[in-house]
Amino acid sequence: MPDSALVEHVELTAADLLLRPWRDADAPAVRDALRDPAIAQWNPHGGGLIDDEAALLWVRRRADWSGGDHASMAVTAAAGGELLGSVSLYDIHHGDASIGYWTVPAARGRGVAVRAVVRLTDWAFADLGLHRVELCHAVANQASCRVAHRSGYLAEGTLRESYRYGDGRRHDEHLHARLSTDR
Repeated sequence: MPDSALVEHVELTAADLLLRPWRDADAPAVRDALRDPAIAQWNPHGGGLIDDEAALLWVRRRADWSGGDHASMAVTAAAGGELLGSVSLYDIHHGDASIGYWTVPAARGRGVAVRAVVRLTDWAFADLGLHRVELCHAVANQASCRVAHRSGYLAEGTLRESYRYGDGRRHDEHLHARLSTDR
């Protein structure tokens, strides 16, 4: 795998989606998205505590890939450019990474998360030379379990009380993974 510090901004397409680096102009839409109860529940963003300044900082942190340990992208409609969600590779190291995602309410049930996860995973294998990408979600988050399965991530087990989610409680998680050799 290339040196992770060489992760450079790219734009990726997936059918009717554009995955692109975050921009300051995305902050208002991110603020609104992170206030959504479902996103707040399954992400440690603070839910209703997200204001304009916090949203701008959130966007800027994800837009800065200079550390080489993540590649975070806005998921937008290819036509029109409205924000549909987020997809990120994080903890990139030694040929491995994790992936996370969310979608705004209007984008749910349309396969947006699946297309974004598949596209970013394929890019991670082909362009970053990664071997393994893990996807974890709270056991109670059945929508994320469906995304994992539909994205080709095989179930590997349950991690007991492994992550503190947006509600402040530790939840059991399902661990899924794809290997570059699974394709």
